[in-house]
Amino acid sequence: MTPRRRPPERLVRSYVVTDGRAFPSRNTLDLVTMVVTGEDLPLTGLSPEKRRVVELCRPGALSLAEIAGHLSLPVSVTKVLVADLMDSGHLVTRAPYVPADPSSDVRMLEEVLDGLRARL
Repeated sequence: MTPRRRPPERLVRSYVVTDGRAFPSRNTLDLVTMVVTGEDLPLTGLSPEKRRVVELCRPGALSLAEIAGHLSLPVSVTKVLVADLMDSGHLVTRAPYVPADPSSDVRMLEEVLDGLRARL
């Protein structure tokens, strides 16, 4: 059995990344909040972590959990960064996609299940 690898220690502590704050400026962010870039504002003056968040979101929407994973930061720290970027106009959020008619999803799942049963 191979030994488990420990994640590398961060050179910068989380409280430094968030300027010592433990809570975001808004309480509307959760793991599935979709984040996209807002206005095309310059990135000058942003911390490296904030700059990276904006760069990650430029190609398309990412969830808060995905951003935290890309940055290898705790979700709580990522919430503070994203809230700051929302306050500055660099990012906006939108609700995750929810199908308008959930009954069509049930119908599709039943068809998949029927197909699997036919093969077994």
